[in-house]
Amino acid sequence: MLSRAARAPLSTCTRRGAVRAFATTVSQAQASPAQPESAEQGRAPRSSKGYERRPNYSDKWRVQINSKIIAGEAPPHLKTLADLSPAEITKLISNAFSMKAQAKSAVPLRIRQSLYGQTIALIFNKRSTRTRVASETATKLLGGHPMFLGGQDIQLGVNETLADSAKVISSMADGFMARVGAHEEIEELAQHSRVPVVNALSDLYHPTQILADLLTLFEHYSGVTVPQELVEQSSKHAALSTFCHEHVDLTKYLKGKKIAWVGDTNNISNELLVTLPRFGAEFAIASPKGYDMVDPRVWAKVEEAQTQSLVTLTNSPAEALKDADVVVTDTWISMGQEEEKAARLKAFSGYQITNEMVNEAGAKDSWVFLHCLPRKQEEVNDEVFYGDRSLVFPEAENRKWTILSVFDAYFGRWRI
Repeated sequence: MLSRAARAPLSTCTRRGAVRAFATTVSQAQASPAQPESAEQGRAPRSSKGYERRPNYSDKWRVQINSKIIAGEAPPHLKTLADLSPAEITKLISNAFSMKAQAKSAVPLRIRQSLYGQTIALIFNKRSTRTRVASETATKLLGGHPMFLGGQDIQLGVNETLADSAKVISSMADGFMARVGAHEEIEELAQHSRVPVVNALSDLYHPTQILADLLTLFEHYSGVTVPQELVEQSSKHAALSTFCHEHVDLTKYLKGKKIAWVGDTNNISNELLVTLPRFGAEFAIASPKGYDMVDPRVWAKVEEAQTQSLVTLTNSPAEALKDADVVVTDTWISMGQEEEKAARLKAFSGYQITNEMVNEAGAKDSWVFLHCLPRKQEEVNDEVFYGDRSLVFPEAENRKWTILSVFDAYFGRWRI
């Protein structure tokens, strides 16, 4: 309760004095910026609750990126993992592994705010659960603002050309992720954008899904865990990065493994096809006749990487599953193929993944199962999907951590 004197109105003279005093204080503050409250020189100031306020990590990168935009330098785009070297892919997985450890530790606010003050446009012309949730939460975790733009929200490819939309959006946003139909749409958006474009899914490739698969397989086969002291002390950030860089070796854990794909050839199998063999893994695809064609553009990437010898294409699930370490499937009826449902269900009869099917085919005793979701009963039964061999839910969660790594690299720093 204020005293009567404290509640009394100020006299005109007193008010003028207060204004002059306030102006003097502001002037002094502008002339001599406040120093950090910490006694340690250069340490970040603390909030009233004692927590260190995070520095604007993105400032130095923002200056560099703006300079590149002004100079007309082409931004990096993630259209397919085929465009990246194995070392670059490993770097993305290493950073995802590192940031996942930081975010899930007792001090989750240690992740660098590389998207601080930035807006990321999320353009989705198709429905999405994991990709949308992962991209929105990843943007927020990096300090940015996710702006979701659905197919009914903007003019993309409807009343406005893709080229015009790319020019407009990239003049206002700091990056965008696009989930489209034809892969040519991603190519055109990237061609006309001033900021990085990340492929959230096209009919040809799905790079962020396969990054999640790679992180899941690395975690499963390596058993590597990050020491708690590296994620609970901000001073250990460099040590944490070094630890992850030294321990995340995809070739070490994938070379010699056999991954069997049983189902329709689609953007997921395409992305696996141009990625896994480059780490020394064997990749076998079993699809029924009429659904077994590999897109010539994808096969050209396989030939370019000279990994044909590690690829098996067959119409026999048993052949693909023999000696398999990992079993993968996906929907038989992708978005836009609903009218083909009856014909596809008939064609894929006998392709449902079951323990009996896989074991009789001679898969390794330790085989595990992956599925990008959403899953339908005809593709894999409950015994496998919810069983001990299933990695589908860690795989789904890893969509966030790998997209976090992609956004940090492409949007936050313009480099891997």
